[in-house]
Amino acid sequence: MAQAASNLQIGDRPRASWRPNKRLWGALGLFIAGGCVLNAISDWRDTHALLINASESLPNWAFVIHKTARPQRGQYVFFVPPAGPLVIRHFGAKKQMFGKIVYGMPGDTVVHRGAEVLVNGRVVSRMKPLTRMGETLVAGPTGIIPADCYYVGTPHKDGFDSRYAAIGYACSKKIVGVGRPIL
Repeated sequence: MAQAASNLQIGDRPRASWRPNKRLWGALGLFIAGGCVLNAISDWRDTHALLINASESLPNWAFVIHKTARPQRGQYVFFVPPAGPLVIRHFGAKKQMFGKIVYGMPGDTVVHRGAEVLVNGRVVSRMKPLTRMGETLVAGPTGIIPADCYYVGTPHKDGFDSRYAAIGYACSKKIVGVGRPIL
């Protein structure tokens, strides 16, 4: 220490001790925070999705889908419909999600009374004999809703849902998740 002091000349100042570089520490803090945010978004994306609804059959046009939630009566459910000829003609060969409201749960009873569809004695929809393009519509399933399946529909008069055989029940294997409207 004595030698270092003796090498100083007049006008020289002793070298300052180490000080942290604020910009460097700020950049490191932003890098760590950004990594945490990206990790949280990645975790959220694994269990959620955003959907823009292009159909007129639902009143909302944007949904957050919870992929791990089990549907409950009255909730929106999103599923991949069967790839039948009627679905392909109207919606294309590329699989796309349908969004509907859960009207019937496993164990509930579905009955057709004329054009009306009843779930547990409550009218949930009316069937039409033909599509808007004049194609024949076949009535959907009746009886007790099987385990892991749901009767799904919409209040829209032209809704394409469980009231017709081309869609039938939405079963767990085809369900993407439960949706919550955001817009």
